[in-house]
Amino acid sequence: MNKRVPLILISIFIACIAQAQILPQRTVTFKNPPGVSAPKGYSHSAEIDLGKSKMLILSGQVAFDENGTLVGKDDMGKQTEQVFTNIKRIVTDAGGSMNDVVKLTFYLRDVSKIQQVRDVRDKYINTQTPPASTLVEVSRLFRDDVLIEIEATAVIPKG
Repeated sequence: MNKRVPLILISIFIACIAQAQILPQRTVTFKNPPGVSAPKGYSHSAEIDLGKSKMLILSGQVAFDENGTLVGKDDMGKQTEQVFTNIKRIVTDAGGSMNDVVKLTFYLRDVSKIQQVRDVRDKYINTQTPPASTLVEVSRLFRDDVLIEIEATAVIPKG
């Protein structure tokens, strides 16, 4: 056996350890910030450390106020307003702004109400450079009186 093989393997091992200590640790923190309803069995957001920035992945937000009461029964516009209020609170709590939102996914019970949703959305996002977006019409959400649910992802610069 070649005597250099163990030395090469040791060198590779040392290089891997050194590299692991140089690279930032990618950690995930689950959060439930104040100002949004207390979730049952899930977290409102997962924050992932990316080194110079952090990614914030939000659970689907619905029109519950901080006490867990539905806002805007039978009113798509009012429900959408509360949903974006919740998204903004979560993103702001993580040190970001709505300009840091890079992706929105909309689940609507009635896609014919899309203009009401857009009117509210446009008050919260940068309409010149809007985030990526997906819209899906669904037959039901987890409660019959919930008309809309929105997931969001943000990338927030550090420092």
